[in-house]
Amino acid sequence: MRYQQASEHFLAQARREWADGDLPQASEKGWGASVQILKALAEQRGWEHSRHRHHLITVSRLRAETGDGEIRRRFNTASALHENFYENTMHASEVSESLDDVEALLNKLLPLLEQS
Repeated sequence: MRYQQASEHFLAQARREWADGDLPQASEKGWGASVQILKALAEQRGWEHSRHRHHLITVSRLRAETGDGEIRRRFNTASALHENFYENTMHASEVSESLDDVEALLNKLLPLLEQS
C-alpha cells in the first residue's frame, strides 16, 4: 500500500511543480509516480523491484499478463520525464501531456492491484 500511496502523492506533487513552473521537478515526480506503482505491483507478485532494470522487467511482465501495449508506451513516456529531469529540454506543454500519460498509466495499473 505504501508504494500505491507514494505513486498518487508523486503525481499530485508533479502537477503542483508543473503549475509552479518547475518542469524538471514535475518531470521527476511524474517518473516517480510511475515507478512507485510498478513497485507496488511487483511487490504484490513477489517480483524484484529495487533496481531500474527491475522496472523494465515488471513492465514487460505486466504487458504479457494483460496484453496491453499501452503499458509499455506510457512507461516510455515516464522514462522521458526522468530524462527531462536531467536535461530540461521539454516544453511545459510536453511535460503536461506526459503527466497525463503517467496518470493514464496509473489508471491502467491500479485495477491490477485491486484484483489481488
